[in-house]
Amino acid sequence: MKEILPVVVFVVASWLGYKVIKEVPPLLHTPLMSGTNAISGVTILGSLVSTAHAVSSGSKILGFVAIVLATINLVGGFLVTDRMLKMFKS
Repeated sequence: MKEILPVVVFVVASWLGYKVIKEVPPLLHTPLMSGTNAISGVTILGSLVSTAHAVSSGSKILGFVAIVLATINLVGGFLVTDRMLKMFKS
C-alpha cells in the first residue's frame, strides 16, 4: 500500500493541474498566475510527502527532481506575476 501512495499523489496532482489550466481562458492566464502558484505549492507538498515515503534510492532521486522542478515553477510564476503587476503601477 505504501508503494502506491506516491503514484496516487502524482496522478491526482497531474489531473488537478490539467483541469485547472484547461478551464482558464487564455486572456486570464497572467492575472491568475498567483492562483496557479498555489497549485504549484501543493505539487511541492505532494513531492515532499512522496519523497519522504520513498523506499528505494531511485524513488528518492525522482522525488528530489520533482521538488526542484515544482520549486522552479513556483518561483518563475511569482516572478512573472511580479513583472505583470509592475506594468500596472504608474
